[in-house]
Amino acid sequence: MLKNMEEHQHDKVLVQIKDLHYARRSVKILKGASIEIQRGKITTIMGPSGCGKTTLLKLIGGQLRPDKGKVIVQGQDVHSLNNEDLYLLRKCMGMMFQSGALFTHLSVYENVAFPLREHTDLSEPLIRTLVLMKLEAVGLRGARNLSPTELSGGMARRVALARAIALDPTIMMYDEPFTGQDPITVGVIMKLIRLLNDSLGMTSIIVSHDVKEVCNISDEIYMISDGHVVGQGDPSDLMHSSSGWVKQFMNALPDGPVPFHYPATPYSEDLLERSG
Repeated sequence: MLKNMEEHQHDKVLVQIKDLHYARRSVKILKGASIEIQRGKITTIMGPSGCGKTTLLKLIGGQLRPDKGKVIVQGQDVHSLNNEDLYLLRKCMGMMFQSGALFTHLSVYENVAFPLREHTDLSEPLIRTLVLMKLEAVGLRGARNLSPTELSGGMARRVALARAIALDPTIMMYDEPFTGQDPITVGVIMKLIRLLNDSLGMTSIIVSHDVKEVCNISDEIYMISDGHVVGQGDPSDLMHSSSGWVKQFMNALPDGPVPFHYPATPYSEDLLERSG
């Protein structure tokens, strides 16, 4: 009975991050983070700038290799895969970059068609149907002939989203999807993330520091600070957390465990050294 319960729980977890350590040069970014991404849910990873949120996405996608620990995606150890198997696994992942990362020399239509032409042998008529379907989903079918330079920032994000879901990924990752957007665009993107996750049966991972937005659409939130997971739960759990780290971030408090000053020698010593 216990074994069946464990297997059922395992089936619910799509991405498992175990005791992950990662350093860039001498700077330790992750110091033993453990996270479980539930299948079919929207999970957000939050934390102050530089805490390793985007690094986590790159570790999940196999772009970076951890110093210690494991990333298990769909039952596969990402960093033990050969190049061919990693390439196949990545086909199950979609990514919306913070900048949008559209090809500026291609039209909106061609941007969305690109992954379909690159990774499938579908006919052009079928690719056209799929491209129009994805653009319709993000409300931009009428903009298919525009150049990325003719798009507003919000429209570019939505085209990037249409391209990211072109191959119907199992896992969709969003790197700071709300940054730099006006309130109306933020509302549109929030609605799209929730709608696409539920209607397409995806599992979504959001990296963000926008508290209000992610609390409105997330099923689960992990808070990272100083390389560790310092809080976990649904939005209500985080808002009522007793953790000083979590309280400071969720309530935008200037004083708390996250310091204002970057580590340095005492100010008086620095002044004396310069004057000497």
